[in-house]
Amino acid sequence: MAALGEHGIAGVSARTIAAAAGVNQALVFYHYGTVEELLAAACRQATLARVAAYTEHFAAVTSLRELLRVGRMLHAEEVRQGNVSVLAHMLAAGQHSERIAETTAAALRLWVVEIEKVLDRLLAGSPAAEIADVPGLARAVSAAFIGLELYEGVDEAGAGQALAALDRLAVLIEVMDDLGPLARRALRRRLTRGGR
Repeated sequence: MAALGEHGIAGVSARTIAAAAGVNQALVFYHYGTVEELLAAACRQATLARVAAYTEHFAAVTSLRELLRVGRMLHAEEVRQGNVSVLAHMLAAGQHSERIAETTAAALRLWVVEIEKVLDRLLAGSPAAEIADVPGLARAVSAAFIGLELYEGVDEAGAGQALAALDRLAVLIEVMDDLGPLARRALRRRLTRGGR
């Protein structure tokens, strides 16, 4: 991951990886067969470690705004560690390599699973739960954060504005949940008709 972050996908090779690890480059081929297979293994291992570091944070989330706060904290840490740059390289490489695409998608699914658990818990009993496709919503949230992470690199203010809009949307859902029974029934009917 260090070699990928430093050299980019075009510059990562058995030589640059071996130099970053302080080993002979023949070991790359001996243990992994190809550089792509090593990248796949490293990506999975790194993502498992990152997801594990945030599992407790996700489990403690009690509102959509808290989920957004955890997302912002996670984003800041991922930028600090250089992981956003690595993700950008993996996403770009996935456009030309089926193996890298599979690897990157599998790594992203690890995040989606965690987010889906949170959304399932948060939306239980909410009028929004009746029309929300929680697995699809978890993917949309993940895709939005990936997009915002990449977008921030070229338009920091715009990314901040997008996050603020998501925060306001989370408040709207909380307001829906606080409605009385009559208003909730009316909203439920309206959402059900609009979801068709």
